[in-house]
Amino acid sequence: MADALSVMPAAVLRNLSDKLYEKRKNAALEVEGVVKQLTIAGEHDKISAVINLLTNEFTYSPQANHRKGGLIGLAAATVGLTSEASQHLEQIVPPVLNSFSDQDSRVRYYACEALYNIAKVVRGEFIVFFNQIFDALCKLSADSDPNVQSAAHLLDRLVKFLVGWITVLDSVPDIDMLGFLPDFLDGLFNMLSDSSHEIRQQADSALSEFLQEIKNSPSVDYGRMAEILVQRAASPDEFTRLTAITWINEFVKLGGDQLVPYYADILGAILPCISDKEEKIRVVARETNDELRAIQADPSEGFDVGAILSIARRQLSSEWEATRIEALHWISTLLNQHRTEVICFLNDIFESLLKSLSDPSDEVVLLVLEVHACIAKDPQHFRQLLVFLIHNFRIDLPLLEKRGALIVCRLCVLLDAERVYRELSTILEEESDLDFASVMVQALNLILLTSSELSELRDVLKQSLVKPAGKDLFVSLYASWSHSPMAIISLCLLAQAYEHAGAVIQSMVEEDINVKFLVQLDKLIRLLETPIFAYLRLQLLEPGRYIWLLKALYGLLMLLPQQSAAFKILRTRLKTVPSYSFSGDQVNNTYFGNPNSQTIQITDGSSNQDNKNTHNWIDFTSMLLQFEIMQRQHRQHAKLQAQSRKISTSLSRSQETQRPEEAQRPSHSSASDVTIVSRPPSRSARRGPGQLQL
Repeated sequence: MADALSVMPAAVLRNLSDKLYEKRKNAALEVEGVVKQLTIAGEHDKISAVINLLTNEFTYSPQANHRKGGLIGLAAATVGLTSEASQHLEQIVPPVLNSFSDQDSRVRYYACEALYNIAKVVRGEFIVFFNQIFDALCKLSADSDPNVQSAAHLLDRLVKFLVGWITVLDSVPDIDMLGFLPDFLDGLFNMLSDSSHEIRQQADSALSEFLQEIKNSPSVDYGRMAEILVQRAASPDEFTRLTAITWINEFVKLGGDQLVPYYADILGAILPCISDKEEKIRVVARETNDELRAIQADPSEGFDVGAILSIARRQLSSEWEATRIEALHWISTLLNQHRTEVICFLNDIFESLLKSLSDPSDEVVLLVLEVHACIAKDPQHFRQLLVFLIHNFRIDLPLLEKRGALIVCRLCVLLDAERVYRELSTILEEESDLDFASVMVQALNLILLTSSELSELRDVLKQSLVKPAGKDLFVSLYASWSHSPMAIISLCLLAQAYEHAGAVIQSMVEEDINVKFLVQLDKLIRLLETPIFAYLRLQLLEPGRYIWLLKALYGLLMLLPQQSAAFKILRTRLKTVPSYSFSGDQVNNTYFGNPNSQTIQITDGSSNQDNKNTHNWIDFTSMLLQFEIMQRQHRQHAKLQAQSRKISTSLSRSQETQRPEEAQRPSHSSASDVTIVSRPPSRSARRGPGQLQL
């Protein structure tokens, strides 16, 4: 500061802060002369001291007139520097830009004027401040003071001049403007959304020329510019988004290894644009996405699998279906190319993938299942998937109702139906929520009986009594299927274990035959009329040979209410059974006692095979016992629930009765004064001899 005071007369500094504009203007001319002399003498240290004095003592002063004088002084110092001004721009420009947000409108006006005069002197050197100038211009264009707006229009012309100057400099062969492009690229993109049509055109023209140069240049700093483009791809302005995504598209094609560290950021910009309302943007975004996914990058080269997964996981919650679909394609691609790395981040994405099973789009759900199936190739992840899937169904029953069939069938196709059903059965054996277990088993049973994808699994079960594969599957499903009587009966009919089906029907007690059971029975009767059970209906042509089938069906008929449609359907079917194939000996010789006092031996289908060639046995007696134990647990659980509801209802009623009694009770009363209100007699007390309690 001492150096500045030694070269700058005190009268000049005093007039520079005067309230009269003319005195400030004359003082600024004095500053220009002093700086010009110092420039000729090459004393740049003293020039820096003068600029610091004008900045700290004037432009940052709490006095408005000081700030005005400081701005005029800085512009005058720039004029005095002439061709040497570029050396001091880092000192001169920031305080002027800072004054654009001054509370005093006159200070803001002088800031605009000062910046314009500075730009006229330094011309092309001013480009490094292009972004900050344009941001400041955007703020000033909305200024409430008409004088400031007038000055902003002056800067508007300045910006046009700067763009033109950039274009001119770019056309000079000896000047490499691409090296400076990252410094003013953001400002050019800002101009694409300017209110002035002329400025938008100039900016677009300049950007087009630069992009063409980038295509032809062997050395470009893609990284710094990629960061700018990613931000601009999310601009609210449609044309800015389109230009940014077009640049990104070219960068992905040209950038090569330079862009590897920026792949995650680029993907984060592309995925939302895939669902853009503007078709041109959607087309370019899809093309860019395909180009990026086709690149074979390696983690050892800086390819961040975790960052890409994080972006894809975040986009799974996008409101746009197309974006969610592409996010899943990325996860699938990474699994195929970098499985080991993806598995390391499995905990980060697994929950989001499970939530996506509830997506309203079937296409999204199918893709999620493909990703899950790819993960579940490993045995530990296979079980983990099915455990989490059952957990999701437990906490979200509507998901089971709406998407259960789609999810289970698709997993059966992708992961082998028998393997899926065996594992689901094993998990449900350990299910503590009996109500959910029953619902889940009923759902799986219905899918098994009706889905075309599970036809091979049904064929295996049909051979349960003659082939080991069928027997093993039947036994593995039986334990969990015991949660539902109707599921067990269906499984036995499918496996052609008709004798055991009849035994299960006969083992049922009064509590088992409730509304839920009858609804399930109605569904089964209707399913018996479908092509899936055509083999069973054809077997009714030989009732003498399939006497246990006939008995099982009649057992079901006896459980149905006569007024129900299912009763009429089944009775009509049984009426068509031919009587000519019965013989008295066949009926008399058929064992109608306890059908499960025996075990059934599995053979390969030939009745005259030697005993040494027989396969394993199915102990239906033990299986029936297993079913009965499970059903007793369900009945006990139902009783406990009923008692709990009854107690809860009684408590609420007693509380409602107690409130009016307490309101009428005297405040001071002895125990002998309290009137005991007698309750009405219970139903059991009122009923007469021989009446049932309802």
